[in-house]
Amino acid sequence: MSYRIGLVGKPSVGKSSFFNAATMNDVPEGAYPFTTIDPSVGEAYARVECAAPEFDEECTPNVGYCDHGTRFVPTKLVDVAGLIPGAHEGAGLGNQFLTDLNETDVLVHVVDFSGETDLEGEPTEGHDPRDDIAFLEEELDQWYFGILEKGIERYASGYTTEDDAIEEELAEQMSAFKTNEDEIKRLIRRVGVGFDPEEWDDKDELELAREIRKETKPMVIAANKMDTPEAQENYEEITADPDYEHLTIVPCSAHAEKALKSADKAGVVDYRPGDDDFEITGDVSGSQEEGLEQIRDFLDEYGATGVQAALETALFDVLGVIPVFPGGANGLGNERGEVLPDCYLIDPDSTAEDFAYSLHSDIGDGFLYATDCRTNRQLGKDYEVEPRDVIEVTTTN
Repeated sequence: MSYRIGLVGKPSVGKSSFFNAATMNDVPEGAYPFTTIDPSVGEAYARVECAAPEFDEECTPNVGYCDHGTRFVPTKLVDVAGLIPGAHEGAGLGNQFLTDLNETDVLVHVVDFSGETDLEGEPTEGHDPRDDIAFLEEELDQWYFGILEKGIERYASGYTTEDDAIEEELAEQMSAFKTNEDEIKRLIRRVGVGFDPEEWDDKDELELAREIRKETKPMVIAANKMDTPEAQENYEEITADPDYEHLTIVPCSAHAEKALKSADKAGVVDYRPGDDDFEITGDVSGSQEEGLEQIRDFLDEYGATGVQAALETALFDVLGVIPVFPGGANGLGNERGEVLPDCYLIDPDSTAEDFAYSLHSDIGDGFLYATDCRTNRQLGKDYEVEPRDVIEVTTTN
């Protein structure tokens, strides 16, 4: 399936810079609110260790590319229009923001950790990034809360039959968030409010809305502008604060990533996205070399620019997405002589049969068995696939 990562956050925090760094697209960048009006959708990549070298082969990807044994697998990245306080009530581009947001599977919240922009994206000094983290979550919670209330009101109105349970009504009301009755029931139990909505108060409803939001729109914090001393100080304080232990925070410099990719494209450096170092291979001026060495110092400190890490944390750690390589008729290639041309990113807990359906509905319908191309072991439809499996599917279709 195709996953969509949403870039969210207030205006002027570097979302468009992050998007450009990840996709090398040229969407407008600027230090003023609503640089992005319509959502930009581009192709970013997640790194997967290629399986071909284990078979003494060199892969031939249909999409993405492979660089010295690292497969870069495409994923969709959405730079959503800027958000300001009151978006759930329609402030700013609120309604458009929330509509676009709902088309994504996981969120990367880009936060200006330097504290140089206020809640509305205007220039300032000494702003606390904690306020940005809190305001976005509160806006999303209020959005979910408003929709949840409509479901509760519908249930209380007697429109549904007496046999309908509250979890059925709420699952239908909130179906746009890709939730279901079982998940709603589990979250009601987690919150501990019981199954009679007449006994719920506003606090109970908001808490339930928050749990549904966290389950259906998980989030990673990209601590951007970490190449500034102010951001580094804020990062140390926030990551040491027990109140923020539940968050996944990735230190990031979109500026550094974009600079390295541009220099690599120009033949000035040899850099692979996500790596912890680069090599200067072309002629550079004294000021260019100084700038590149400053970026190298950042990589030494944080291990990478953080752009790749934020995307991959969202996909692999938060969503639990599993990369799987389809094998072919000879165990690795296909009839056109391509070697591991595809790498699929599929849902966690997927079975061999689920994988077959991700290839094509006809292949799933005719599923007979799968084969582990590494061991030649036959796999049944209930086999749970593991990361980097190489699997050939045998089907009647």
